[in-house]
Amino acid sequence: MAGLVNTNAIIQVGLIVKNVEKTKQKWASFFGVPVPPTVGAGDYEITQTKYKGKAAPKAKCLMAFFDAGPNMQLELIQPNGEKSTWQDFLDKNGEGIHHIAFLVNGTEKILETCAEAGIKCVQRGKYGDASGEYAYLDTAKDFKCIIELLESYKK
Repeated sequence: MAGLVNTNAIIQVGLIVKNVEKTKQKWASFFGVPVPPTVGAGDYEITQTKYKGKAAPKAKCLMAFFDAGPNMQLELIQPNGEKSTWQDFLDKNGEGIHHIAFLVNGTEKILETCAEAGIKCVQRGKYGDASGEYAYLDTAKDFKCIIELLESYKK
């Protein structure tokens, strides 16, 4: 059985944080690795972020990424205060685990399959460098976190 997203390999855990600069320092110390750079979400002209089905040009965040093992990444996300799944999580829950992510192929088809199963997409967009896309599924009630689909485009 392939499952709804055609994979069971988790490649990322995303944490919502209030201060990415402070939090990444702590994680770097914990891992014993250099502090990674902080990156922005990218320009709306590229990301085309949609939140709850509507254009969300102001929905942005700061991020830092740690390689946390083979094919596993820890993502720190600091929302910017505008309406987004990131800000909603921070407002409702405070800091903590926001999502687990799966590397997928064919995001559109997977989203259709999930919708047929009653799982809605709450936010989606392209990577800031346009090399792929993400989609967050409304799964917190059943899975206790959001499921993220990540698709990197082939070059």
